[in-house]
Parts: sequence; structure tokens; C-alpha cells
Amino acid sequence: MQDNCLKEQNDDEVKERCWDQREALPGEPICAVCGRYGEYICDETDDDICSLECKQSLLSRLSKSKASCEQPSSTKLMATDECYYVRDGNNESEPRCLSNSQTELLRRKLEISVQGDNTPDLVLSFASCNLPHKLLLNLEAAGYEMLTPVQMQAIPSALLGQSLLVSAETGSGKTCSFLVPVISHCTKVNNNPQKPLAMVLTPTRELCIQVEEQAKLLGQGLPFKTALIVGGDAMAGQVHRIQQGVSMIVGTPGRLIDLLTKHEFELDSISILVIDEVDCMIGRGFREQVMQIFMALSRPQVLMYSATISIEVERVAGSMVKDLAVISVGKPSKPSKAVKQLVIWVESNKKKQKLFDILTSKQHFKPPVVVFVGSRLGADLLSEAITIKTGVKAVSIHGEKKMKERRDILRSFLVGELSVIVATGVLGQGIDLLSVRLVVVFDMPNSMKEYVHQIGRASRMGEDGAAMVFVNEENKKLFPELVELLTLSGDSIPCELAIANSRCSVSTSKFHKKRKYVHSR
Repeated sequence: MQDNCLKEQNDDEVKERCWDQREALPGEPICAVCGRYGEYICDETDDDICSLECKQSLLSRLSKSKASCEQPSSTKLMATDECYYVRDGNNESEPRCLSNSQTELLRRKLEISVQGDNTPDLVLSFASCNLPHKLLLNLEAAGYEMLTPVQMQAIPSALLGQSLLVSAETGSGKTCSFLVPVISHCTKVNNNPQKPLAMVLTPTRELCIQVEEQAKLLGQGLPFKTALIVGGDAMAGQVHRIQQGVSMIVGTPGRLIDLLTKHEFELDSISILVIDEVDCMIGRGFREQVMQIFMALSRPQVLMYSATISIEVERVAGSMVKDLAVISVGKPSKPSKAVKQLVIWVESNKKKQKLFDILTSKQHFKPPVVVFVGSRLGADLLSEAITIKTGVKAVSIHGEKKMKERRDILRSFLVGELSVIVATGVLGQGIDLLSVRLVVVFDMPNSMKEYVHQIGRASRMGEDGAAMVFVNEENKKLFPELVELLTLSGDSIPCELAIANSRCSVSTSKFHKKRKYVHSR
């Protein structure tokens, strides 16, 4: 059977149904409707399609879109590679959202995976979310013109009251995706806040400060006040702030528990609990503290976010909340595609000189730069060495420095007064360093999850960045995962790493054979 509306690319019969078509291989054209192998071209639109069924769906959709555009209150879908938004028409009260079929198509294109019942369709603009008008103005003033993929799905889901476990790459706009529904909820429920309605937990003071500053920016002019509860600041001032009446508390788990045990605060008013960097928060040291806070609340809506989500975190999150919706954008636990990884094999005693070469190279040095090291002492010593040997101003930042000093360092770095920060993992979790395009991993971290977080500092909101990574035999436990990550990302693997990884694989194989032989006896 032939269809003269199709330009065939081979002599086989045109496939009638999309499920008759195979999946597309890398580099092959993709059907504009279902994402399968785009074997044919529709001569009316020049779009790749996989079957007659998808051709009819495409033409039907275009016909409806054309009819919609003729209405005076039309909205037009605009698209870039990463973000989608809607230009509003005259009728401001008309909902601006996608249909179910359009949502599914766009989810496939943007690699948005959703698990859970009653998950809403994607939204394409903040205006379609029924937000307070002042919040819309604040979003516009803050430069939020387009929704990122995680915001398109997470914001409408959170506004419906769903508890979420959200995974999206570093720099994808996760903070905004939970602050918008939190601020909307707080301002609609309580116009004169006395008791807090929302609580945000993060693993570091720096991230708490950043979240609160962003919340203040978006909540400006609204009946929305915040309290920052972190170590390093006087507890008396924090207590006074809460007693004056706030809508949202932002804090680290340890400091919050300390405050709650020494002062009587009722938490029964908290209706939304946000756990940012949840893989860190309930995946290791903070779990008991987070669970202690969670148990003190009265069945809140729980919003959990991270760039990496493990099976263990999914299990714990599922035990905390019933009817949990899981949203994943992109490939879980993988670096942003915008980060180019350059792995350099360098022996430990030569790492400093290699770093100095990078920082004095016109080709590679693109300030501001973040250098990640494994210890606080190492950060102090390396920052001093950089300043002395290269003349580039470098400062260290880690958990032992006072809160005010850390704030001043970050502020100087963000405004361009500092060229290099040498940091421990304190900057590896969630901090928005918007101007950074180069990260140097001087000391490989203990896990690939932490590695993904660290190199993610080089790309914010999809902008291109680079990560230079120093490796040697001391990091051999991570070689298999690192090689797999580089292969999936399409980044080059140095010969030394490939050879060392092969030796590890052979050694592991022999070990497993020996175990099998022993058990078989």
C-alpha cells in the first residue's frame, strides 16, 4: 500500500500504525509525533514521520493549531532547545496549557519521566499557573522569561498539592520550581502570617542563604516573610525573627533541631516541607535529623529535589509519603550535557604544577573558577600557593570558616572581585554560581554522585561550561563508573585511564571466577 502524500525513503510498504515501526537508532530521523524511527517525510509539512497514523495525527494537530491561531485570544507556543513558553493573547483568564497528547510528546522530547497517579499536564508559562499577580511580576523582574523542563512539570504538580521526588540536572531551575508553589501557597492561605506554613531543609549554610535570598526576591511586596536558621548566626536573633511571624523557615537540620529543643515552637502549621539535595539529606549523615523534623510535622506535603537520586533515597522517600509522584528530567545521576569533561591523568606530586599551568594559560583560564579539593587544610594551602605562584587571587572556603567570612567570600566571588575559589564539598551541593564556566576537580571525591554535583557548578541553566578533572591510580575505585560516565557523555577517555580501568576489570573478573570455583566445590 502506497500513500502519495508521503515521500518514501525505501520501496517497502508504508507502515500504517506507529507500533509497527521500530525505535530510532542514534543519528536516525525521529518521528515528529511519537519519537520512533522517522522513515518517511510528510510532503505537506516536511516533518519526519514513522507511519500513516502519525501523519494523520500531525496534520490533525496542525489543523487545530491553525484554527486556534485565528482566534483573537490565541496563544502561540514558542520553543528553544531547552525551554518552552507561551506568548499570551488578549484573554488573560484563558488557561494556557497543553493537551494530554501534546504533553506526552513534549515529555518525550525533553526526557521528562513521570511516575504516579493524576500527574497534571505540562504548563508553558507562569501565567497559566494561577499565581498571585505580584509573584508573576517578581518572576518577570528576576529574569524568569521561560520555563525550564523541570519547572514545566514540577510547578503544576506541586500546586495541586502532590508530594514530589524530583530529579533534574544541576542548574536546571529546581529552586524556582519549589519556591513558586511555596510562595503562592503561603500568600493565598495566610495574608497576615504569624505561624510558618513552609519549611525548607538544605545540607549547607550557603545553600540555605541562597534559597532564602531567592525567596525574598520572588516574595517581594507579598505578605511573605522568611527566617534563616543556620549555625554561625546568633540564635537569639533567629528566635526573635520567628516570633515576629514568618511564612517560611529555611535552615539546616542540625541547627533547626537545636533551636526546637531549646525553644518551644509549634510546627503544626507547617503544610509544606521541602528537602533540597535530598540524596545528601536522607542518603547519608542527615537522615536521622531530617526524619526527626519530619515526624514533628503534621502530615505535610513533601517536595524533595536533587540532581542525583539513588534507589535507597527512593525507598526512604516512598516510606515517608503515600502517593508520591516521581519526576525525572534528563538522565538521572548524569552530568549536564552542557558540561564538557576533560579528564587529565596526573600523578599526585605533579597536580599543583598542572593546576598552575591551567591558571596561567590564556586558552584554559576562564575566570571565575572553582577548584574542588578533599580537605579543609588542603583548600587553605592550595589557595595560598595559587596566589603566590601564579599571581591569581585565590581564596579558600570550607566549613571551619565563620559564617560572615564565607558570605563575604561568596559575594566577592559572584561580583568578580575574586578569580578563584578553592573549596571543599561545601560548594558542591546546590549552590548557584551563575558566572562559573570552569571547574577544576583537583581531588576526586569519594563518590560519583558528589562528582556529578561538583562538575555541575560549571553549567547553570544549560549554558556551556567545562570541568577539568585530575585522576591517577589513587582513584582506581571510581575508574569503572568514571569511564562509563565519560562514554555516555561522549567525552574523551585518556589512554592511561582506559588502560588502568582495563586492569581493574581483569582483576575483578579473576576474583569473581575464584569465588565461583570455591563455592562450586
